[in-house]
Amino acid sequence: MALSATIFKADLNIADVDRNYYADHRLTIARHPSETDERMMVRLLAFACHADEQLQFTRGLSSDEDEPDLWLKDLTGTIELWIDVGLPDPKRVRKACGRAQRVVIYVYGRGADMWWQRNQQELSRQDNLTVISWDKESTDALAAMANRAMRLQCTVQDQQMLLTSDSTSLQISSTIWQ
Repeated sequence: MALSATIFKADLNIADVDRNYYADHRLTIARHPSETDERMMVRLLAFACHADEQLQFTRGLSSDEDEPDLWLKDLTGTIELWIDVGLPDPKRVRKACGRAQRVVIYVYGRGADMWWQRNQQELSRQDNLTVISWDKESTDALAAMANRAMRLQCTVQDQQMLLTSDSTSLQISSTIWQ
């Protein structure tokens, strides 16, 4: 019998001063059985960075190679924004760059620096690609915030993020690699 996804609920209040975006989002996040809390929370943070009424979580790890972790489509179905988290295969990234107007990859974890060194030259040819790194310490602290019912506030200003819950506050800095 296959394991089913674990459902997490998040009430996310976003105050993004950089984009002049202020909204509340009630999110349902399905965590695949093989997904860690860290990866799920990185997906949630990626949502907060690009929050929009049309931004959607996809089937993620449950899907085939044709879907990112999040995407934003216009009314015609054109993919405006493709967001992946982790250390994706460069072939997948190239394919995403061909399908979407903008592609953003959020890399994290112990292997992030090595992944970037190995793939930087190849990925630098993609004009519509942005690669952003979050350090392991921040994503570990982020994973510790995971809860089946979360109430979170995210403030973004000058490309710095402050994520707070009822009991924790976390400052997250990103490094733009491309």
